[in-house]
Amino acid sequence: MSEMTAQPGPRLSVIFPCYNEESRLPATLTRARDYLSSTGLSYEILIVDDGSADGTVAVAEAAAALDPRLRVLAYQPNRGKGAAVAHGACQARGEWVLFSDADLSTPLEELERFLPLLAEGCDVVIGSRGLRESHLKVRQPWWRERAGRVMNFLIRRLSGLSYPDTQCGFKLFSRRAARNIFPCLTVQRWMFDVEVLIIARKLGYRVVDLPVTWSNDGASRVRLSHAPSILRELAHIRLYWLGREPEPRECQSGDGPGIATQPTL
Repeated sequence: MSEMTAQPGPRLSVIFPCYNEESRLPATLTRARDYLSSTGLSYEILIVDDGSADGTVAVAEAAAALDPRLRVLAYQPNRGKGAAVAHGACQARGEWVLFSDADLSTPLEELERFLPLLAEGCDVVIGSRGLRESHLKVRQPWWRERAGRVMNFLIRRLSGLSYPDTQCGFKLFSRRAARNIFPCLTVQRWMFDVEVLIIARKLGYRVVDLPVTWSNDGASRVRLSHAPSILRELAHIRLYWLGREPEPRECQSGDGPGIATQPTL
């Protein structure tokens, strides 16, 4: 009897964190598969359902039943986008790990400019709407843009990060970086992107931001009423990581949402 060998994983894992995306998900998956298949890369798509109250899981499972490259990870209750991305990152099998908003505000075609940077030795490549070369096809309302500038100012002051945009939902990681960064998260909702970048810096990873094409989605769930929660998370991140170094811990394949060893917000 011949000895069994482990099957190699895909080159690319794409994580879509989802919360109540029943109506939008079918079109997103069609666009994603069409593009990814055209690249010639081996890939997997991880649909991480963050405690949805609609038919997101049923839609995702129906699609996955027809395509083995789709995997559905679902849990209850809702924990936050950061928890969903962290859960997906620990389940990802790819050499490269991308998380993208399910609305595809940043098109997956941007990968063509991102992937070469990982080959050149970068560990994390983040999309930025704040760089001069970025192309905002559909802009946010003026009041949201103004609120965003205030928030970016607070993020830079409280976090020490210098990126003009930490919140764009399009970030690419080497497998090693993803599996070392995400187990250290202590926030699970609005400001997890900020914490990811702080942890990456503390671990010595090379992070590069690139301009992207981006279209505003009018169905965005971020509201001004979330400001107190956002500020609490920023304050927690600043105090928690002040003088603290990440404890080395690569996430395990069985890790679930809320994998951080410290209390989460």
